[in-house]
Amino acid sequence: MDFTFGIITSGNNDDFILRIIDDIKKQNIPNYEIIIVGGLNNFNNEVKHILFDESIKLNWITKKKNIITNVAKYDNVVYMHDYITLNDDWYTGFLEFGDNFKVCMTKMINFDGTRFRDWTLWFGDKGMEEVNNLFEHVNVSKVLENIGCKWGEFLLPYSVTNLSKFMYFSGAYWVAKKEIMIEIPLNEELTWCNSEDVVWSLNIRKKYEFSINDKSSITLLKYKGRILVLL
Repeated sequence: MDFTFGIITSGNNDDFILRIIDDIKKQNIPNYEIIIVGGLNNFNNEVKHILFDESIKLNWITKKKNIITNVAKYDNVVYMHDYITLNDDWYTGFLEFGDNFKVCMTKMINFDGTRFRDWTLWFGDKGMEEVNNLFEHVNVSKVLENIGCKWGEFLLPYSVTNLSKFMYFSGAYWVAKKEIMIEIPLNEELTWCNSEDVVWSLNIRKKYEFSINDKSSITLLKYKGRILVLL
């Protein structure tokens, strides 16, 4: 399997990026490329660096990710923020999992060893009654009421693979086929913290199924807040 690794940055995490590059190289992938969009070109010729004018629109991460799609050489594209790195099992896990997917998630391990937003249920656009009917042992609306929330994000067990129309992928990291990302790009009207990943996920799940590869994993190099786990 061949991969394009697309890393977006504003230039503040070069130390992280150097580690990410090393961890990609350790995978011993026969054919791959690394594209970095943003920041300065403080890296060697092993990567393709694309300058990005941050003054046009603040935190314009959707544009950066769509640039990665457009210039990617390989069909399997990995979208990564500059604090995501691959664990040793990443490439071997994909060889075992295979490439029969459209958009794919792996295990995401937080800085403290907990799960991050990997296989995530998000039903903000669905009726609560319909969501409650999905689960025999959990009253989702009651859980949300107890924590004072109207909407909920829950981490599903990796064995649950039939709820794609209720899910979303975190914008921090995912893997997708280039043709799918060309067909359904990120909305460049949106920037970071404008729910750009939710909007994209809602568009994707109308037509395609999300896949989970629990044989591969990544680690966050900085801590990000956890969410509820639905068992």
